[in-house]
Amino acid sequence: MELLTAIHTRKTSNGYFQDTPVSLEHQHRLVEVAQRAPSHFNSQPWQFVLIDNPELRAQIAEIGGRTMGQLISEGTFFKRYRKYFRFTKEEMNERQDGILIDQLPLPLRPFIKQIFSDTVISLMGSLGVPKLLGEDNRKLIEHSPLILAALLDKTEYVPNTLSGFYCTLSLGMAIENIWLTCGELGLGIQFISTPMEIPSAWQELKRLLHVPEHLELMALYRLGYLPVDTKRPRIDWTSHQRKSLSRYVYRNTCSTPEHDPTVE
Repeated sequence: MELLTAIHTRKTSNGYFQDTPVSLEHQHRLVEVAQRAPSHFNSQPWQFVLIDNPELRAQIAEIGGRTMGQLISEGTFFKRYRKYFRFTKEEMNERQDGILIDQLPLPLRPFIKQIFSDTVISLMGSLGVPKLLGEDNRKLIEHSPLILAALLDKTEYVPNTLSGFYCTLSLGMAIENIWLTCGELGLGIQFISTPMEIPSAWQELKRLLHVPEHLELMALYRLGYLPVDTKRPRIDWTSHQRKSLSRYVYRNTCSTPEHDPTVE
């Protein structure tokens, strides 16, 4: 795959993967391309855990499902990220950012405009939506053949310092290398975010993975080979829209937006 094609076709995989285990060759290819990312003074501060043990994946999945249900039932998820949600194509075209929620459980569709209200959050609880979404998330994680944990070495990663910033930047570039290579290998990838939202759950994951004191667990991702036919989750979105050039690029100083030749 050409590099520019890989960049423009990069996407998050929200649905199920094939049951086929990710080959050892491909697992090693992913962490090898991560290692080629730039880092300050070639410090290579990252560490990775390749998790393919079914019992361990099931335990991680239980935490993922439980935290998703908790975040939805408490309304935390919608309140925390409401500024990124778009509910019409017109709004998406105008804002050119965020995610377009174009799929919702049938009982919630009539309430789409009030989805952030306390009334609708309470309604979701009475309809069992948090439990349904939590179970969906649990299944998605458990049936992912590979989970990748990304960590940083605390001798390099010191929060609120330049070294900490450099480490975070480097890890982001390493993960992007992995993400782009997934497309080349026919793999899908998705960030497992909900356990990070609840500190006690994140600590639980650290214990589960035997993370030593000198390492900091930074992120989890689920991976697998993409199926031919994909079934969308109960709540799903599209996010292919991107801002026009003049909305994020400037010429010489921040006072002069770059002219976008595709926008008249």
